[in-house]
Amino acid sequence: MKTLLCCALGLLISASPSTISPASSTAPVKGDYVEARTASVFAGACHYNGELVTTGQEAVAAWSFASGSWDGVSLTGVRAVAAVASDANLGQEKARKTELVVDSSASNAQVKAVASLLKQKCGQSLGEIVSVRKGTVAFTRVANEYRVSADGFAAMSVRPMPNGECCAQPNLVWYTPLSPIEHRKVGFTQTAAYTAGTVGDGWERAGENSAFYGSFSW
Repeated sequence: MKTLLCCALGLLISASPSTISPASSTAPVKGDYVEARTASVFAGACHYNGELVTTGQEAVAAWSFASGSWDGVSLTGVRAVAAVASDANLGQEKARKTELVVDSSASNAQVKAVASLLKQKCGQSLGEIVSVRKGTVAFTRVANEYRVSADGFAAMSVRPMPNGECCAQPNLVWYTPLSPIEHRKVGFTQTAAYTAGTVGDGWERAGENSAFYGSFSW
């Protein structure tokens, strides 16, 4: 019996890596991100303090997944938009609710994977995701100008700030993006709106330095 046991252990130890099944892996998820809030994210101190207690409770955020997979599901080409709302400015650590819309071209498995990924990577920023559904989502990036729309839900148009002011004066950037991104930049929101009303009242803003944009690799 001892001889058989030793032989079995010897075979297990000497087994080549090719004979042992590797653990399943998940390809890194990469893409573009943009968000617009109901408060300026780049502003003078007085402007920031005035908005801190009066507005800034809402935001629209969007992801365009260029490559990668999550939970074994490819997310290449998937687009998603979220509406976030709180009873307090999003710069404060208060309870939040989020409604998520994933483009109708996505499969049910992709919708589930996107929701799981965002809970993992942005859970604290998004708070409770109270609704996940499919809808028509468009996400266009030309250079660093972004246009996002989700029919009957939300839309935003964001372009870069002139002269890279957010980098030249970083002390005037008061918030961090809701989603982890690389080399984040502040954007000028030409228009941003939320119309669905599931996580709060509809809103519309324009002409503010109230956006963040950048790329992500998770």
